[in-house]
Amino acid sequence: MKTRLFITQIKSSIGYLPKHRATLKSLGLRKINHTVVHAATPDIRGKVKQISYMVNVVEESVDAIK
Repeated sequence: MKTRLFITQIKSSIGYLPKHRATLKSLGLRKINHTVVHAATPDIRGKVKQISYMVNVVEESVDAIK
């Protein structure tokens, strides 16, 4: 069973570490309330964990057979 993550930016990146800003950009987040969808891979989960104070994450499982 595959899982995907709905990642929503809930805080501005102004005033935070440049490394955390770069992580937001690498996930494709641009502004507050912007949502992106990614597969739940270990590298994506690590990025989300690093900036957990700036994002809201919802997991959804996807069935392989529709």
